[in-house]
Amino acid sequence: MNMSASILEIRNLTVSFDGFKAVNRLSTSVKKGDIHFFIGPNGAGKTTLLDAICGRVKPTEGNIIFKSNKDVTKMSEHEIVELGIGRKFQVPSVFMGITIYENMELAAAKKRSLYSILFTKLTKEQNERIQEVLQTIGLYEKRYRTPAALSHGEKQWLEIGMLLVQQPEIMLLDEPVAGMGRKETDKTGQLLKEISEECSVVVVEHDMEFVREYADKVTVLHEGTLLDEGDMDRVQKNPKVIEVYLGRGGEGYASCG
Repeated sequence: MNMSASILEIRNLTVSFDGFKAVNRLSTSVKKGDIHFFIGPNGAGKTTLLDAICGRVKPTEGNIIFKSNKDVTKMSEHEIVELGIGRKFQVPSVFMGITIYENMELAAAKKRSLYSILFTKLTKEQNERIQEVLQTIGLYEKRYRTPAALSHGEKQWLEIGMLLVQQPEIMLLDEPVAGMGRKETDKTGQLLKEISEECSVVVVEHDMEFVREYADKVTVLHEGTLLDEGDMDRVQKNPKVIEVYLGRGGEGYASCG
């Protein structure tokens, strides 16, 4: 889905660690309603870029602009979440000792403490939102179980659901289908399509079949710089892109042709 207006702009972004430029003068943008994939070999700067967008690391140069007028470059992680940018990390951070529904309540309360569940009453709207999201991620029937009962894929969906109840306008996902079988991977792709109706989705991913199937736009990074971007059909035919992947042992790219 493509609503044409840009929701996030990366302008001349550089992120340095002790002189090493993990992201180097990168400029790109994410459109509203897109599923936008960032791909590239290990060390290309993909996760660092997500870290910069969500405030985990601070850029050395450049700006990150949200919704055309909000410069988030120097904001704290908390402030960025409040604006409507949600981030899911590679390792699920769900709480195993409480139910799936309680995990969702915690996320909806936005205060990551059990105190907030015990002493903060959620609004009727928040509870309705939780039930709606549980239906979307396919876990409504299991809502009173603990996450320990879930498969790897279901835990990932729960964490996506925990972001969704906060009603972000853009969601950042780091390798959401890693370790999933094909069936769960496809279900995740369908879920992202549904989410993109109301929330732009940025994905860092190595699974090229998944990228090809579900990307609206693909940005290829190499050594922190933009190598190419566009739709997957065009990008995967670029000789420079093929060379970068095949030159690094392929990283699954051989299946891209």
